[in-house]
Amino acid sequence: MFESIAKLDRQIFTLINDFGCKYRLRVAARLVSKSGDGPIYLYLSVCLLLVHPSGQLLFNSALAAFIVELPLYLILKNIIRRTRPCYQAVLNAGSKPVHFEPSDKFSLPSGHTAAAFVMASALASVYPAIAAMVFLWAGLIGFSRIILGVHYPLDIAAGAILGVMSFKLCMPFVA
Repeated sequence: MFESIAKLDRQIFTLINDFGCKYRLRVAARLVSKSGDGPIYLYLSVCLLLVHPSGQLLFNSALAAFIVELPLYLILKNIIRRTRPCYQAVLNAGSKPVHFEPSDKFSLPSGHTAAAFVMASALASVYPAIAAMVFLWAGLIGFSRIILGVHYPLDIAAGAILGVMSFKLCMPFVA
């Protein structure tokens, strides 16, 4: 059963990755992916903390969720140790080369996606009017990671679940 899930995951990866290459989406994917880099969340949270009445709640919520998400992410990644698709010899024949070096060699869960969903959850909680937009953005970050060849679809799903659940776990303790 697990092998059939892994096979389907690889097939979906190949479809999305090939789509990104065919329509030359790598540059756009790289920009979207960069929008999910950690320092951006810090800058956004601090700016809103300083200029918006609800900024303190956003800062506290995001900080608490990241405190839960980051250790869980590191533990899961180092226990599961799933090799990234860009390093899989079988897939390298069919996928295009990666134009940057990922921060580590393991792919499950996607850290970019987990962080994006932590931030989207925090933003949506504090500013409900932008919920659809921030969750779409978080999803696009995950999708970009597949186009860039550094994550499988299940890595993205696991990252999204990790991010949302980390936020939900913290909510009772943040006021």
